[in-house]
Amino acid sequence: MNLSACLKQIGRGERGARDLGTDEAATLFGAMLDGGVPDLELGAILLALRLKTESLSELLGFHAALGARLAQLRAPVPGIRTVVIPSYNGARRQPNLMPLLVLLLRRIGVPVLVHGVLESDGRVAAAYVFREFGLFPCASLRHAQEALQRDGMAFVPIGALAPGLSNLLALRSRLGLRSCAHTMAKLIDPFSADGGGLRMISVTHPAYADKLREFLSQSDGAALLMRGTEGEAYANPRRRPQIEAFVDGAAEVLFPAEQGTGRSAPAAAEPADARATAAWIRAALDGDQPIPAAIISQLAGCLYACGYCSSLSEAKAVATVRSRQPLAA
Repeated sequence: MNLSACLKQIGRGERGARDLGTDEAATLFGAMLDGGVPDLELGAILLALRLKTESLSELLGFHAALGARLAQLRAPVPGIRTVVIPSYNGARRQPNLMPLLVLLLRRIGVPVLVHGVLESDGRVAAAYVFREFGLFPCASLRHAQEALQRDGMAFVPIGALAPGLSNLLALRSRLGLRSCAHTMAKLIDPFSADGGGLRMISVTHPAYADKLREFLSQSDGAALLMRGTEGEAYANPRRRPQIEAFVDGAAEVLFPAEQGTGRSAPAAAEPADARATAAWIRAALDGDQPIPAAIISQLAGCLYACGYCSSLSEAKAVATVRSRQPLAA
């Protein structure tokens, strides 16, 4: 591929840049994942795409290239989609309650795969919170498969699933910015060859949600789309975001965005470090703290979209009852 011509196409600024076609994008991103692009050109391409923002054709092409290189796992529970949750940011101002969602799903019997990074640049990473529960990252795909079968939950570093993508993500510390690699990390499905999982896709900027709606409307598989909390894929306990489901391109709004400020924000200790966050989550699972209504809504959306419940009304009932049931019951 002529990298100079590619840069000339995508790097001419807001008005002069042109989008890559799907096949061109797949070829380019494949080369990036395979380490076939020199550092200078790679940095220029990532920054050019960041400034231009990815088009639908580019997202589709990048996703196809990544899917061809993504390691695959087997669904541990027949007939139920495994919930796939990315964790690449960590939380800074609010408690990181993504592990609460994971542990609630596991309690109910829905398998969960978390993939991401093990450190979060001063933030409270989900990996730190899981460690307080004795849940550690899987060292290999074999260990991840065993954990899914045995425990119904696994945390897999992205390097085990997609080494090339992991290398691109690591460039954030050198470039100082997130890139299209972070977008692609949210869209992966390691179960696509085995019926598909349910991807939990969160966005930070509302305008980007429109771009991903367009992508999901033209893609196979299942996903929940919502605005995340500090970049992590859990519903803001202070104000529930809109939660949408996409299944093989068909879209459905499961929960509208909550207006105003919610009344069920968690009273986690401050500062909300990993130990304090885990202690609050443990108290919530034991029934000693109220679980935020926004998290219960997100849980219900997962139960419905993964196929555990046949209707949203049933999913709401199960989520409400089981989330308020003490862990020992």
